[in-house]
Parts: sequence; C-alpha cells; structure tokens
Amino acid sequence: MWQNMWYSIFMPHAGLMDEGALGPEKGPFLRARLHIRSGKRRLRQGKISAGIVTLYDALSGALQWYVASSERRLALTIKEGDNLNDDRSVYSVLRRSGVLDGTFDYEAFDRLVEKALEKEMSGYDYTESLIGIESVMIQLGVMPFDERDLPAEDPATF
Repeated sequence: MWQNMWYSIFMPHAGLMDEGALGPEKGPFLRARLHIRSGKRRLRQGKISAGIVTLYDALSGALQWYVASSERRLALTIKEGDNLNDDRSVYSVLRRSGVLDGTFDYEAFDRLVEKALEKEMSGYDYTESLIGIESVMIQLGVMPFDERDLPAEDPATF
C-alpha cells in the first residue's frame, strides 16, 4: 500500500508519459512541467508537503533536462569534480555559468523538502518557495508553458 501511495504522491506523471521512451531530454522536460502543474495544484488543495516534494522533483527534472543537452552543456563552466548526476552540483554549475541568477536558495529549499518528507506542513506559507521555483523554471526555459499542451491530469494521483 505505501508503495502505491508513494508512487501516486511523488509521481504525478504516472500513466501520463513514458519518461524512458522520451529520452534524456524530452523525458525530464515533460516530467518537470507535469510536476510543476501537479505541485501547484497540490499546494492549492492544502496538500503542502506533497506539493513541495512534487515541486522538488520538478526542479530535479528541469536540472536533468538542462544538462542532458550537449549543446547547452558546452556553454557551462564545469569544473573537475562537478557531478552532473547530482542536482545540488548541477545547480551550482548553472549558477557559476550565469544560467541561474542565484536568487533562489537551493539549500533552504532542500531543507524544506526534508521537513516535508517527515511531516505534513499544513500551516506552512509556501508563497516564497513557489516564487523561487518558478523563477528558476523561467530562467531554465521550462516555464512558461500552456497547461493545455500537457496530457490531462489523472485525478487518482493523490
């Protein structure tokens, strides 16, 4: 039961896409957009912890998408030891390279996600976190987008 709940909570794209079949660029890109939509819906519904964790996965997908392109990767300042499979490292590379302006506090958001994984945060004011995530998504080129271009949401996903 927990596995099914975990999958539906943190994988709102379940049944809407086959990320592996889409490839290393299209898959994470679509997942990021689907999770932005779902994360924002969950926040509006008062499912704050689930919304925060879903937005974290959207961020992860966006970061993976960005560095999956060899063309975009060539323009990055990558140092020895930078692990492009680690989101924290990718975020640092993108800041260093001027892709991201650094106004979003990745470390604070990471700590918030840890809290969200531990308990429901029903009273948490997520406004600033959402503004920060949206800013990063705009800088990366994942947002804006027309939600009508995405597959319809499955109401069974939490």
